[in-house]
Amino acid sequence: MASKRGEQWVMVQLVLLAAIVLLPFGAREVWSAPLAEVARLLGLLIGALGLLIVAVAALYLGSNLTIFPRPKPNGKLTQSGIYAVVRHPMYCGVILSALGWSLWQTSLLAILVSLALILFFDRKAAQEERWLQAQYPHYAEYRRRVKKLIPFIY
Repeated sequence: MASKRGEQWVMVQLVLLAAIVLLPFGAREVWSAPLAEVARLLGLLIGALGLLIVAVAALYLGSNLTIFPRPKPNGKLTQSGIYAVVRHPMYCGVILSALGWSLWQTSLLAILVSLALILFFDRKAAQEERWLQAQYPHYAEYRRRVKKLIPFIY
C-alpha cells in the first residue's frame, strides 16, 4: 500500500531509531577502560554535532518542516544556509546523533544499526528527491551542485 506522504519511511525510521536507543541496554559489550572512555567522549562530540545540525536544518526549513519525506504542497525549496552545503542535513544530523549515542553507550550492535541508517537515509532521500524534482523543476540543478548526505563528499 503506497502512502501519500511517505508514512512507511517514517515508521521504519522510528523503528531503527528505537532499536539504536534500546539496544545498548540489552547488548552492551565490555570495552576496555581506555577504549570506552575515548568512545564515550567521541560519542558525546559526534552526538552533539548531530543534534546541532538537526536544529540548524530545522530552523532553515521553517514552515517547510515536516516529518514526512514528501514536501508540503505549498512549500518552498530551501537552498540556503546549511542546505547550501548538504541537501539532507537533517538525515546527516540524525545519523551523527545515532552514532554518537551508540558510541557513548559503547554498544557495537547499536553502532552497526547506526551505520545501517546511512543506507536507510540514502534510500529515503532518493524517494524524497523524486518528489522534490516533481514539485520543483529547478531541483535538478541544486542536486548537481550540492552533495546528498555528507557535506562535500556524498
